[in-house]
Amino acid sequence: MQKVEAPRIKPSPIADAKLQTKILDLLRQALNYKQLKKGANEVLKNLDKGICELVILAADCDPIEIVANIPIKCEEKNVSYCFVSTQASLGRACGISRPVVAASIVQSEGSQLRTQIIEMKDLIDQLFI
Repeated sequence: MQKVEAPRIKPSPIADAKLQTKILDLLRQALNYKQLKKGANEVLKNLDKGICELVILAADCDPIEIVANIPIKCEEKNVSYCFVSTQASLGRACGISRPVVAASIVQSEGSQLRTQIIEMKDLIDQLFI
């Protein structure tokens, strides 16, 4: 009897190398300003609260179903999201040595990152076109 595998969900949109570098730099800055939340559960909680500005997911997450519901929630809440290539790079950008499957930048009153976040949202939204 052959084992039949379910079709793999393809993460989309995936940032190219140049955009990924910009995204990871913005995450590092958000960490310094205490605007960064790490992990799928934290991202979902902040999406429900309505305080997410931007969501970044890891494309190499296995199984991908761990983060499969986050893009749906982002679209419901009208929050920009994209995938970066690896969990390890996302973890390093978040300032920890462990892999991270999801991260979000949250709103902050009078944030100095506001203009950079808006620019990044525009770049990520162009991936959907």
